[in-house]
Amino acid sequence: MYLRISYLVLVLLLAACASAPTPPTKPDQPIVNQAEDIAIEARVSQNLNELLSQVSQTQEIPLQSLESGFLDAKTIPSIRKLVLPPSGTFKKNWLAYRKRFIEPVRLKAGKAFWEENQAFLSQVEQDSGVPVEIIVAIIGIETIYGRQTGNFRVKDVLSTLAFSYPETPNKVAREQLFKDQLKELILLCWTEAGGKLPAKNSMQDVNSPRFNACLNQNSSYAGAIGLPQFMPSSIRSFAMDGDGDGRIDLKQSPKDAIASVGNFMKNHGWQPGMPISFPVQIDGITAAKELADGQPQLKHTVQELIDKGILTKQQGDLQSGGVESSSKAFIVDLPYPDKDGSDQVQYFVGLNNFLTIVQYNRSYFYAQSVAEFAEALGYKNQSVVPVENTGKAGGSKSVSEKSKQKKSSAKKKSKTN
Repeated sequence: MYLRISYLVLVLLLAACASAPTPPTKPDQPIVNQAEDIAIEARVSQNLNELLSQVSQTQEIPLQSLESGFLDAKTIPSIRKLVLPPSGTFKKNWLAYRKRFIEPVRLKAGKAFWEENQAFLSQVEQDSGVPVEIIVAIIGIETIYGRQTGNFRVKDVLSTLAFSYPETPNKVAREQLFKDQLKELILLCWTEAGGKLPAKNSMQDVNSPRFNACLNQNSSYAGAIGLPQFMPSSIRSFAMDGDGDGRIDLKQSPKDAIASVGNFMKNHGWQPGMPISFPVQIDGITAAKELADGQPQLKHTVQELIDKGILTKQQGDLQSGGVESSSKAFIVDLPYPDKDGSDQVQYFVGLNNFLTIVQYNRSYFYAQSVAEFAEALGYKNQSVVPVENTGKAGGSKSVSEKSKQKKSSAKKKSKTN
């Protein structure tokens, strides 16, 4: 049922449902749900129209163009179920999650994607400081390099979640998030369509094919678009024209996707040449458990974690492939049930670069999977700052030169794996 059904018709339909004889019902199709769906459609339609009017006024976009673009928008009940939190009996399973993404088919596809885009990936790594393996890992985990980009219309997804998010403790915040993304989508599509206002009293651009095509493009059930699964706000802020054709196409252009991922990570604080995470030492598991609070915030120094036995001294030493002992970190807990169903946890120390990956997808499981996928492609999870030979005058290379040399060597090795 489309969103722009008139309210008079809705009232009549609801009255009919209330007064007509009740026919036999099937257990999976109760009449009460039909009335509820109609009420939801009416509420979504009204709220959507209000948002379109607001955007029209604040952004000076003709209201007729917006109304035309959303004329056939509809809610998708299945999406409301997909965004629900897991049930109380659900157990998070890090091992099952990891197995889903770090597996032969996806890794093989990753190596092929790297080979096909080798020169451009290297260029983006040089420009952004983000390793090739990390970029390849992110796109692989997100969509298997474009094979799984979602099959919902993005305007339907965002309208549904903005105005009929399911009843959850964070409903208000989540609806506001998707309202903001819906506004970002409108601005993104208007810009892609040329962003020009029609002449006064003109119908020009009211039915812009490019504007409508952008609103109707496919997305995930959360509204993420293209190979790297960017939300509309991220497309507007961080997406790049990697192939130089004058437009950004995250659905069909691998170069646009690669450049955009590199730019996103760079702008969210990726530290070139630094590790992502360290496994907690066996003797430090108890201490790590006490510090694990589920908050992705850099709050403990590496030296503190060394003192507690969570890390080794070498991991707080740049020259040993670690990080500076004054660097900040946090505890990452990855729960899973063992084969007997008992709760177990694998612990890591998340460093700055781990937190950067979390900015891409707010999940510890996701971030550690990216790290391990990248390692499977040849990424070396250690600093690339070399020991300078200061004992011989003129006999040492600069840190940056030796850093590049080490990264080049690591990359060549990864090609043989």
